[in-house]
This record gives sequence, structure tokens and C-alpha cells, in this order.
Amino acid sequence: MTSHTSPTPAPRPSGLTPWPEELATRYTAAGHWDGRTLGTLLRDWSTRYADRTAIIAGSTRLTYRQLDRRADRMAAGLAELGIRPGDRVLVQLPNSGVFPVLLFALLRLGAVPVLTLPAHRSTEIGELARLSGAVAYVIADEHGGFDHRQLAADIRAQAPALRYVLVDGESGPFRALAEVDAEPRELPEPDPTDLALLLVSGGTTGVPKLIPRTHNDYGYNARASADACALDADTVYLACLPIAHNFPLACPGMLGTLAVGGRVVLAPSPDPGDAFPLIAAERVTHTALVPPLIPLWIDAAEWDPADLSSLRVLQAGGSKLPADLARSVPDALGCAVQQVFGMAEGLLNYTRSDDTPDLVARSQGRPLSADDELRIVDPTGRPVAPGEVGELLVRGPYTLRGYYRAPEVNATAFTHDGYYASGDLVRQLPSGHLIVEGRVKDTIDRNGESVSAEEVEGQVAAHPEVRRCAAVGLPDPRGGGERICAVIVPAGPRAPTVQGLRAFLTERGLAAYKLPDRVDVVTDLPLTAIGKIDKRALRTRLTATDRG
Repeated sequence: MTSHTSPTPAPRPSGLTPWPEELATRYTAAGHWDGRTLGTLLRDWSTRYADRTAIIAGSTRLTYRQLDRRADRMAAGLAELGIRPGDRVLVQLPNSGVFPVLLFALLRLGAVPVLTLPAHRSTEIGELARLSGAVAYVIADEHGGFDHRQLAADIRAQAPALRYVLVDGESGPFRALAEVDAEPRELPEPDPTDLALLLVSGGTTGVPKLIPRTHNDYGYNARASADACALDADTVYLACLPIAHNFPLACPGMLGTLAVGGRVVLAPSPDPGDAFPLIAAERVTHTALVPPLIPLWIDAAEWDPADLSSLRVLQAGGSKLPADLARSVPDALGCAVQQVFGMAEGLLNYTRSDDTPDLVARSQGRPLSADDELRIVDPTGRPVAPGEVGELLVRGPYTLRGYYRAPEVNATAFTHDGYYASGDLVRQLPSGHLIVEGRVKDTIDRNGESVSAEEVEGQVAAHPEVRRCAAVGLPDPRGGGERICAVIVPAGPRAPTVQGLRAFLTERGLAAYKLPDRVDVVTDLPLTAIGKIDKRALRTRLTATDRG
């Protein structure tokens, strides 16, 4: 990986590394940063769009005015409970009507939501609670057959700062979120340049990282994305990926749709059985998927009678979309495909509606902002020749300047002048569009989630029947992304089966999306000249075995 030095300036006590004054002035003058908090934006939208429908989730239908009012009441209830501006709050909710209410309530209060995923378990939640210093944890009672209340009890026992557990549904030993309600009150307005929310990074090690987003930069992220994607008041956006993800939340997602007066429909899952009836009933115009899900939708569309004729744009992001699959979408689903290459850390690239079909199929889009600054460099940090492959470095008005409370990570993840080293290998076309060619870092792109190979290896190595192991990504035959393969040198005559290993790792609290899809048992692992596991040789060996 490219060697980098520490970013400047120094982080604030809040854990946020601010933009230098020169750049902050530039972004404000350009209109990127408008000095409004995300809670104020909802107030403005409520005034402008009033009785238009904002949120649809199951039987819940909220107008802009109702969403604004409910956020006010919950913010007052949270303040009455004892949550203060600057407090961090772990949020682990599925796609439900309570999510946008809670999100805006916290933003309006000036508390900081830490947006975790429903699939996270004790390994991830415990570390995120410690890293964030969260004082509260908001969960659903049960989701997908998993009881989050038991998880909350375990986390509370190991996180002394965690004072409150709030439950959407049957609260058990904790407090019901529905009870967090009070008459609206005047609340101090947060600083738009300060921390608004924390997103979770997929990471390249076993240590999770938190991505700080400010009111200024995240508001711009959503508004500029809505403009680039040509959203308007007639847009009906289906959020079927987990809404705590940056992609369906603000690229343009829920926030971008609300910014233009559109409607947001929250689906319980991206399964065609859940999504297709909602597309038909609500006349959905836009949605987003990770590439492995697209073939499932194409197959389902052949036999499912649901009316998908309203769908205009299918966004694809999270991993590289194969060009042939991209070309098949218009005929198979009757809508345009839009490639999205981005990161929760900031930089977003979109193909545009006026791009040629060839550019849409084979590129991952061009940068969102005129003030996105990109460098493509070789392993020594020198710029590569135009059109050559190198690591993507970036800075800009919505790209972080440092991870939250992570000085050691920041020392290598950023250049001395504040460029973020993405770890993505790309080449840039003369048009400015990027083509993603791989990763510098050892991660596996599984269903749009960036999974640390090192973390999986550390967990697998704890199994008593494992002596050595390696985790590698293999192409997912469903199209786009990878499957996780655990390659094991057994400690004795027996080795764990894939079912046994998955059960072991689940018991250890590893999230389901990090569980190996396949186990290969070998007598040795190939090594490089300096004694490291040769992942490239291992993938070649496994691929050859598959072909044989």
C-alpha cells in the first residue's frame, strides 16, 4: 500500500478532523456547504412540501409535516430521558417507519447517531459501543428471527457508558421507544460544521472504523446526489437495502429524495417477494441494489406478475457491476441502470442519464462534485500515466479528513495534504469516468459489504480444529461481488465443515454477512518470498480446482 503521513489539522476533542479553513471557505463560497443542519433541512422540507407523503413503511404513512412533528416530539423525549447534545447513540434498526423519525430526532437534538446494521452482532456492536462511547442503544425487539434484546443485555454488561436501551416493539427488561415522547421544546441548534452522524466502515482489519459526517458535508452529499440523479417531486424511491447504509441513506437515497419533495418507500428486504409488490403498489421510480441481487430480480421478473412499469432507474453499487449484466437490465427490467461507485468515507461517482450506453455498462461513473480532487498513484505515491491503473486518492467537500478517534489509522490512511487513500485500484477515462480494477487492501466484497479478510481469518483461527487459515474472495456466480472462502489447514485429522464453521462463528457473535460461504481443506498454504500467504496463488489454485 502507498505510504502516507498524518493529516492536518489536528482532530477536535469530538473526534472530528475538520477541513482546513482555506478549503472550508472554498466549499462555502461554492454553495456546497449552506450552513444548515440536517434537522433544519427537515424543517425546511416540512414547510415546502407540508402534506405531501414523505415516508411509507408497512402500514405507516407520514407526510412531511407529520415526520417533522414526530421528530420534534421524540427529540424532546430523548432530552427528557437525559440524552444530551454530543452524546453518541447506537442505532440498530431495520427498514421501518421509526428509523427516519429517530434519525431526525437525534440530529435535531444534536446527539450523534452511530448507524449500525441489523446484521451486526456482539463482535461488531461491542467494539462500536466501546469506540464511540455510546450512552444509548436503540434496537428492534426481534428482526429476522434474532432477539436483539438479548444482544443488548450482553452489550450493556460490557459497555459501562451505555445507560439506556430503547426498544422498538416489546421492550422486555428495557424501555419502549414508543414511550420516548414529549411536547416539543426549544433545543440548541447544532453547529453545521460539527459531527452529525457516524457511519460504520467495512474496514480492512478486524478493528471497525467510524466515519464522521458533518451536517454541512452530508447535506451536500444528499442534495448534490439528488441533482446528479435528476430526482424531483415525482420521485418514489424504494429503499430495500439496509437504510443505515450510506448508499440507500444519502446517495441520493432517503435524504436526497426528501430534499426534492419525493416519497420514500421502506422495504423490509430486497427480496423480489418484498420489493416487487411495493414497486407495483406505490409506483416506485428509483431504487438501488448491490450487483449480486440484480440477477435474482431479473429471474423473478420473468415469472412474477407484478407491474414494474413505473421503475425508471435501477442504481447498482457496492461492488463492480459486470458490463454484460449492466447491458441486460433495460430489456429485463424495463428501466435504465445507473452505476454508482462510492464509499461511506465520501467520494461518489455516478454514470449520468446522458452518458452513452457503453459508458454506463463498462464504467463506474464520474465524480459527483467539481471540487472532488482525485489522484491516481503507484505504490510509491507517484501519479500514474493517464489511463493507467493506480490507487485512488481523494479529497473534497464531502470526503472525510480523518476517521473518528483513530489516530493510528489516520496516520497511514491520509496524505500530509489530506487526501484519503481509498485502497481502490482504478483507471480514469478521458471523459473523467472511473473503471474499478480491484483493491489494494485485503478485503472481500460480499453482497456490497466490504469484509476484512483479516477479521474472518482471526475468527476462523479460533476454531480448535484449525491450525492455519486464509480467507479469500472468489467470484460470485450470481454476478458481481465475491463469496467468502475459508481455506483451512486442519490441526488434526478432522476439519470443520462449512455448516459447522458457520455455527461456530455465529456463536462467537460474528455478523452473518462475514460467515464463509465455502470451506476448502488443504495441507499447506502457498507463501510469498517473504513468508506471507500468497492470496493470488491461492485464488488461482482454487479457481483451477473449480474448473477441473
